Amino acid sequence: TGSGQQSVTGVEASDDANSYWRIRGKSDGSCQRGTPVKCGQTIRLTHVNTGKNLHTHHFASPLSNNQEVSAFGDDGEGDDLDIWIVQCSGTYWEREDAVRFKHVGTEVFLSITGEQYGHPIRGQREVHGMPTANHHNYWKAMEGIFIKPSMDPAKHDEL
Repeated sequence: TGSGQQSVTGVEASDDANSYWRIRGKSDGSCQRGTPVKCGQTIRLTHVNTGKNLHTHHFASPLSNNQEVSAFGDDGEGDDLDIWIVQCSGTYWEREDAVRFKHVGTEVFLSITGEQYGHPIRGQREVHGMPTANHHNYWKAMEGIFIKPSMDPAKHDEL
C-alpha cells in the first residue's frame, strides 16, 4: 500500500550503517559544512547509502495508518516535500539533544511508535508522520561526524 516509494524504517542498533543521514540545506540555499544547525532552521535529510531524501506526503502509512514517510529523489535532489524544520530547545541543535523534525509541507512530526514489518524487512519499525508533538517524535544523533566550524573561514589547513 502507499505511494510505492522506498520505505524508511527504524532499527534498535544505533550503529547500523544503513541508518546514516546527511544534513543538508534547502535546495535553494546553502548549508556550509561545520556551521551549527539552528533551532527552527529548515533542512533536508539525505540518506547516505541511497542519496534519497527523507520525504513525506499525504499517503497513509501501511502499518499505523499515520502519514507515510519515504525516501525520495536521486543524488540528494527531490522536491519541496523533502524539507523539515528542526525543533529544539536552545539556539542550536546540540550533539546530545533530543530534537523533533516537523515537515514543512504537511506539518506532521517525524515519528516512530513501534509497529514492526514482517517479511521481507522483519523486525524493522515503521517511521511515519504524526499530526501532534509527543514522546514518539523525539530523535537523537547517536553516531556520526560532527564538524567544528573554524573561527576563520578563509583560513585552510588542508592541501
